[in-house]
Amino acid sequence: MIEAVGIGKSVDNGGTPLVILHENSFTVSEGESVAIVGVSGSGKSTLLGLLAGLDTPSEGRIVIDGHDIGAMDEDARAALRGRSVGFVFQSFQLLPSLNAIENVMLPLELAGASNAEKDAGLWLDRVGLSHRTKHYPRHLSGGEQQRVALARAFAPRPRIVLGDEPTGNLDEATGRQIIDLMFAINAESRTTLVLATHDDKIAARCRRRLRMHAGRIEEAV
Repeated sequence: MIEAVGIGKSVDNGGTPLVILHENSFTVSEGESVAIVGVSGSGKSTLLGLLAGLDTPSEGRIVIDGHDIGAMDEDARAALRGRSVGFVFQSFQLLPSLNAIENVMLPLELAGASNAEKDAGLWLDRVGLSHRTKHYPRHLSGGEQQRVALARAFAPRPRIVLGDEPTGNLDEATGRQIIDLMFAINAESRTTLVLATHDDKIAARCRRRLRMHAGRIEEAV
């Protein structure tokens, strides 16, 4: 489902290249759950962004669901994300001008779903927010916003869901509830799941772990 071959990322730092990711290679099989672990600044989020096609590597090749994303332009990568990839962000990234059901409807409408509002309502019910469908993000707690974000990520039935520190802005008890819900939905949907996290308890729930340090995958468990 995911193949990364020698991917690296560098940015210009006043005329001197700053290496964020060194050459990293790994694969993720269909239906597998994988945690990318490491301290803050180790390169986890950069790697996840590359896998999502939100950025392009400086070197190497990434194949997502059979598509070499380096050979695609931005429009094609966006279409692939809409079709095959869901993303759960640490900071929720809900659109403030849309209420809960509208936030979940958005990717469904972009994918051409004929019953976007009905499907979005069912997903909000699945995450326990059927009573909050018309509430805007500013009126929702952090845990409720992340539940909406989960519904939004899984609603289009993507083949891959990527999560970047999905509990990073939540207290421990709320974070545990969100992770329980994410893994439950993922099991039901049989989605390939890749999480970037510094929490070893969350990582232990995944089938496999890739440990990063200073931009390198140093250990695969």
